[in-house]
Amino acid sequence: MPQVALDLTQTPPENLAELFPVPVKSVCLEIGFGGSEHLIHRARENPEIGFIGCEPFSSGIIKAVSSIEEHGLKNIRLYDDDAGKLLDWLPAASLDMAYQLYPDPWPKKKHWKRRFVNQINLTRIARALKSGCEYRFASDIDTYVDWTLSHCRRHPAFEWSAECASDWRTPWHNWPGTRYERKAHREGRIGRYLTFLRVEETKT
Repeated sequence: MPQVALDLTQTPPENLAELFPVPVKSVCLEIGFGGSEHLIHRARENPEIGFIGCEPFSSGIIKAVSSIEEHGLKNIRLYDDDAGKLLDWLPAASLDMAYQLYPDPWPKKKHWKRRFVNQINLTRIARALKSGCEYRFASDIDTYVDWTLSHCRRHPAFEWSAECASDWRTPWHNWPGTRYERKAHREGRIGRYLTFLRVEETKT
């Protein structure tokens, strides 16, 4: 873990590629990587991309570190605390993509305020994303999908890129799935895959 962990007490480099011991041409952030299946899959298929994974639970961190060592991956960095702190630490316009895949939906209405997607955190993500880059969100919980759509469409920095139903019904290219997604399928729920673009225009 000391070899791959980010130290937020240090000043971040202006170019996030400097966080990695191997050359990378872009940097992506996964917020809440769970068991790290997707994070490891993407890092293995894209050695030229640097990946930052954020996960506050030690079980996920342990799995990620084990897989990083097993596969000899040099293009992953990890952060084991609140994603808001990490987003605030990152330089402005430094990320080429950010995504959340099957995050905790807090399904009870009284707990919805605990959902990560809100105007404050969307502003944090928007600040860290480069213009024209993507924020991706996947969930099998309809209320959280609707919640995210509503919040992102009201935020001036994001624009939903879907042009037809298949754009949000179909996973992204070479999608490996996650264990949460497989659980959802076993329980009869269907995943939705939302893509938002970081835009400069102010919505009216």
